[in-house]
Amino acid sequence: MKFALCNEMFEGRSTAEVASIARDLGYHGLEIAPFTLAPSATEVTAAQRTETRKAIEDQGLECVGLHWLFAGPKGLHMTTPDDGVWAHTRDYLAALLDLCSDLGGKILVLGSPKQRSVLENQTAQGAWQRAVDLLSSVLDKAGDLGLTICLEPLSPAETDFINTVDEGMKMVRQIGHPSLKIHLDVKAMCSEGKPVPEIIRSVTADDIGHFHVNDANLYGPGMGDVDYAPIAEAIKDVGWDQWLSVEVFKYDPDPETIARRSIDYLRQFWP
Repeated sequence: MKFALCNEMFEGRSTAEVASIARDLGYHGLEIAPFTLAPSATEVTAAQRTETRKAIEDQGLECVGLHWLFAGPKGLHMTTPDDGVWAHTRDYLAALLDLCSDLGGKILVLGSPKQRSVLENQTAQGAWQRAVDLLSSVLDKAGDLGLTICLEPLSPAETDFINTVDEGMKMVRQIGHPSLKIHLDVKAMCSEGKPVPEIIRSVTADDIGHFHVNDANLYGPGMGDVDYAPIAEAIKDVGWDQWLSVEVFKYDPDPETIARRSIDYLRQFWP
C-alpha cells in the first residue's frame, strides 16, 4: 500500500517544502488541488508544471493526481442545462487532464459537490444525462494520456447528486469506459447509513480508481471515532493495494501533526 498527502492543507507553502515534509514522514506521494497552483488550471504555466513535477520527484515521491477539480475558476457546472456553461466545464475538464499528465499524475478525483448539484431549472434525469455526456466526452482523451477519472460519491449534506457508492457505480457501469472508476472516501461513506466495510465489499479492486482516508469529523484517520480495523480488513479483502490518500478539511493543530498522526495510525494496518 502506498500513502499520499493532499497538498491543500499546507496552505501557501511551496510544493518543494510539502514534498520534503511528506517524504520525511514516510509518505510515497502528493495529491494536488489545482487551485494551490493557480486560480485556473489553464493559468499554470509550462515552467510551473515542470517545476512542480520536479519538486515532487526530487524527494522520491510520485504525483498521485488531482482533486478539487472544479473548485475554481467560477462558472463551472457538470450537470447544468446551460449549453455554454456545460461546454466550458467540458473544456476545463480536458485542460485538467493535460495538467494532471504534465505533473506526472494518473488519477483525477471528481468530487466538487457545488459544481454538480441539480439546479432549479434541471430535472434529476436531465442532470444525470448531462454528467454522463460530459464524462463520456473526455474519457477517450483520458485513456490516451493513461489517466483515470474517479467519480466520488458525496454526502447529502454536500450535494444532491450521487450520494452513494451504488449510485456512483450505476454511472460508471452505464458509461462503461476503462478510464472511469469509482472513488471511495471514508468520510463520505460514513454518511450512507450502512457499515463502511459493507460498502467497500460491494465493489472490486478493479472498480476502484482511488481511495481517500479521513474521519467523519473532517480530520485524518485515527483522529476521530471511525474504527479503521474493519475498514482495513475490507480493503484487503477486495484486493485494493494502490493509494490511500489523506484528505482532511480541518487543519488544526497544524498540518505536520495531522500528517504524522494519520500515517502512524495507518501503519497499524499496513506496516
